Amino acid sequence: MSIAAINSRNQFKGSIVAIHRAPVVSEIEVETPAGIVSAVVTTSSVERLPLRLGDEVLAVFKATEVLVAKLG
Repeated sequence: MSIAAINSRNQFKGSIVAIHRAPVVSEIEVETPAGIVSAVVTTSSVERLPLRLGDEVLAVFKATEVLVAKLG
């Protein structure tokens, strides 16, 4: 299965470098050109997809709020 199109512009292609499993939810770490992106997903989704270390994935996110902080 592949994604033909998606309406989200907020996405990073990368590979899974860590999976921290727990009974209900798991944390997936994806290494992207922009850095590590972490996602918390249900453990049943990890098993259903099935996600494994080294898998190439697309991290897609939608933000309803973005904060900006001045540095310096």
